[in-house]
Amino acid sequence: MDRETLTRAGISEALHAKMGLSRLDCNTLVETILDTMSDAIVKTGSVKISGFGTFQTRKKNARVGRNPKTGVEVVITPRTTLTFRPSSKLRERVG
Repeated sequence: MDRETLTRAGISEALHAKMGLSRLDCNTLVETILDTMSDAIVKTGSVKISGFGTFQTRKKNARVGRNPKTGVEVVITPRTTLTFRPSSKLRERVG
């Protein structure tokens, strides 16, 4: 199994090969989809793609952490993280 990272260019090239659209149209399509998803995540905090999974923001509270090298305690500030939960169909495909 190939462990190559899938990039925007890779997605665009796959669209070009499978759909026969121009490379410029494929690049525009990929950028539009990713921008739309990003905007929706920022606005609503969640994007669900049926049969693929859900991207969701999650707020983390401040907490005390520890530097593993020195043992010095440090306050970790509150932040928002992005999580992904795959759909059952994707989990079945992955195995």
